[in-house]
Amino acid sequence: MYLKKHISIILFLLVTSFASGQVKFDARVSKNKLGVNERLRVDFVMNQDGDNFNPPSFAGFTVVGGPNQSVSNSWINGKRSFKKTYTYFLAPKKRGNFTISQATINIDGETYKTTPVKIQVTAAVDIPKDPNDPNYLASQKIHLVAEVSKTNPYLNEAITVVYKLYVSPSIAVDNWNEIDTPRYNDFWSQNINTQGQKVQNGTFRGEDYRYLVLRKTVLYPQKTGKLNIEPLTLDISMRVPSKRRDIFGSLLMTRVNKTVSAGNKTINVKALPEIGKPIDFTGAVGSFSLDVSSSKTELDANESLQLKVRVKGDGNLKLFKLPKISLPSSLEVYEPEHKENVRTNLSGMRGDISDTYTVVPQFKGKYPIPSISFSYFDLKTESYKRLSSNEIVINVLNGPSNNSASTENNSDSNPNKQAVVLNSDQFAFIKTKTNFSALEPNYFFKTRLFWSLLLLPFLAIPLAIFIRNKKATRDADVYGNKIRKANKLARKYLGNAKKSLGKKETFYIALEKALHNYLKAKLHIETSDLSKDKINTLLIEKGVEGNVIKDFESILESCELARYTPIDIVTMQEDYEKAAKTISLIDKQAR
Repeated sequence: MYLKKHISIILFLLVTSFASGQVKFDARVSKNKLGVNERLRVDFVMNQDGDNFNPPSFAGFTVVGGPNQSVSNSWINGKRSFKKTYTYFLAPKKRGNFTISQATINIDGETYKTTPVKIQVTAAVDIPKDPNDPNYLASQKIHLVAEVSKTNPYLNEAITVVYKLYVSPSIAVDNWNEIDTPRYNDFWSQNINTQGQKVQNGTFRGEDYRYLVLRKTVLYPQKTGKLNIEPLTLDISMRVPSKRRDIFGSLLMTRVNKTVSAGNKTINVKALPEIGKPIDFTGAVGSFSLDVSSSKTELDANESLQLKVRVKGDGNLKLFKLPKISLPSSLEVYEPEHKENVRTNLSGMRGDISDTYTVVPQFKGKYPIPSISFSYFDLKTESYKRLSSNEIVINVLNGPSNNSASTENNSDSNPNKQAVVLNSDQFAFIKTKTNFSALEPNYFFKTRLFWSLLLLPFLAIPLAIFIRNKKATRDADVYGNKIRKANKLARKYLGNAKKSLGKKETFYIALEKALHNYLKAKLHIETSDLSKDKINTLLIEKGVEGNVIKDFESILESCELARYTPIDIVTMQEDYEKAAKTISLIDKQAR
């Protein structure tokens, strides 16, 4: 019994020792769901020290801080506890579902990986003020505001949303990017051009600010009830004053990246009243006038006239249908041509829309065009109004008579029905005689063009043989093909880098690839030989000056550090120009 007790204790100690010796390497996030204007903290934690830590790519995020490394050792009841942490701070690039992929590290010769973590990025959320946040000053001095002209409009009534960026005079804004653009669901929308807008002075919450109008949008709600206007979200690079001063006593500026949002806006759309709604109402809302006109009122049979139905005014001109006209059967009518002459400004749509009918009378006589009506909802009086046109009489002077048509139009004055007598000249407008003339024969056979086309394939055979031999020689030159391919890729990636200015991660990846491919072509080395010492040695052997080599190495270092540091477009432009200049100098100096 005593022996069994000691054996149990020994087994317990062995199991405890084995458990305490297990390696743990985990990825921990501050939250799994966040807004596009929030920050995400990711910690990679291990309980034993390791080497060659390799972070994931963080696809869908921008690294705004880190990696920060911390190590803690503690002894509790004689047992050592070790923890090492790599910390990153991430900013989402857009909404969606993303995955923080695996990180790896080597511990005692073994490679360990973290478990992927799923992250959901939603629309911008309201973040409470935190005085301890280092971005607090920036958040208090810059504001993105969405000004809605009316929060309780009628269905199909125009409202405007104006987005203004307010900036305190103490802050300097370098640039900004839209990372979340509003989707105007359940609205007809149109943006108004804001290019050329100038910075203006104004007040915000009782303080002096400068502001810029970024976007103007006209909306026509297409549903009733509470509708949501999604926020506009910007990523802004700015400089804010710090607590440090230079030797002259002036405050030094600190560069800060801040995500600002205009916030969600909700409007309550009222339904149009049912009381007094006309049967022929098609959804017109605003203030309009109706005009029905004819290009002719007197003409002959088989001539044509244009009958135009036109509505003019302010309102949702593109969102309703014009009334149809009703014509006698003796008038041949073609499908109308629809035209819109509509301008959209902050007050909504203004202009006119029209339907133009082409009408061809077949018989002589008088044909009345009956009055048509158009109804709309007037926003000023909040009531329905009806417009009616005047009757138009079309007088066909000459042409075949149509007694049935006359009976329709004048049943009291001509009660006797007669058979329709067709005019034998009703197709006189069609030509039945021709003025064709015979052409002299012109044979293509035995012409110069014929013989040239015939001999051209035979003359092209030597040229094809020469091109084929050249291609075979070029294909056999494996070493030269590698150089040409690397040169082509270098030009390609340098071009891609220029197109990606403003997108930090894409730009520096393209720039680094361009530099590597240039070295492979110039120094005749493979990717596996692209080490710093090897590059330095080969460039010196080629006769490249030391300062040019240093510039080249500094560009490569900038590409490596760009993943972990915030960089603005000015710095990207400088790095691109420096890379182009350095490549040019190496081409001139290398032997």
